[in-house]
Amino acid sequence: MKTIFSGIQPSGTITLGNYIGAMKQFVELQNEYNCYFCIVDQHAITVPQDRLELRKNIRSLAALYLAVGIDPEKSTLFIQSEVPAHAQAGWMMQCVSYIGELERMTQFKDKSEGKDAVSAGLLTYPPLMAADILLYSTDLVPVGEDQKQHLELTRDLAERFNKKYNDIFTIPDVRIAKVGARVMSLQDPLKKMSKSDPNKKSFISLLDDPKQIEKKIKSAVTDSEGIVKYDKENKPGVSNLLSIYSILSGKSVANIEKDYEGKGYGDFKAGLAEVVINTIKPIQDKYYELMESQELDDVLDHGADKARKVANKMVGKMENAMGLGRKRK
Repeated sequence: MKTIFSGIQPSGTITLGNYIGAMKQFVELQNEYNCYFCIVDQHAITVPQDRLELRKNIRSLAALYLAVGIDPEKSTLFIQSEVPAHAQAGWMMQCVSYIGELERMTQFKDKSEGKDAVSAGLLTYPPLMAADILLYSTDLVPVGEDQKQHLELTRDLAERFNKKYNDIFTIPDVRIAKVGARVMSLQDPLKKMSKSDPNKKSFISLLDDPKQIEKKIKSAVTDSEGIVKYDKENKPGVSNLLSIYSILSGKSVANIEKDYEGKGYGDFKAGLAEVVINTIKPIQDKYYELMESQELDDVLDHGADKARKVANKMVGKMENAMGLGRKRK
């Protein structure tokens, strides 16, 4: 089986966009691939975090992974900071990275813009991300369009290391979903849905209650035409809602358009809200059950043990290749 690695930051509750663009696909991928799903809490601290909030978010994200259908018998679910090899490998990857290429990263530019000071970690987290991926001899990394640049850097760093030291890394390929990889904001359909958006109406959280979901969809930006039709260029708001409806309901966009022919956006949004609520309800039920159980901690303990065994072997290879420490037998 080929190996897949994916990491999500525990910086706020997962959105519907994260679910459609990533987690929903992970459930299907775990049947075909050797999957590592990592809660990348060390990436989260590249920007200021509240200690108690971060701890809560880590546990919450782990519960959501399981609640959406990740099976710990098929996949390895673990917390990044509980596998020290990530930080060790991250430092070695920093040492083969160049400042110029890190400064060119779009996300660094976006997150540092207008700030009086930014942490060095914000600049150097792409090499840590590369380490996360390379530790597990990853073949494929499922990412959104916004992460493609980081994956290209990961490939460059792996090739650079292999050429300079020893050919130990698998060069990972990017896997971008054909449908639903980029769910857009409900308030600005030209911008990706994000849990860090200050406007709470712009995204649906997987833990929103039915009333909140109805309210957010009702206030979602559309247009003045009043026709339910997919046209990404001229009707980005309606097209985004149609995509969400199609992916969650399993109906084709053409069939949904037919269902709402001659009806207004009010009926369409009410139907979409029902579909979203029906999708999220079983996830929430499982989530709250897991948050109160020992099962969640058992899964994370087991996942960390499995990940450590694999990651420690690769760190040993990296250190040998670079001449660190004493030669391993």
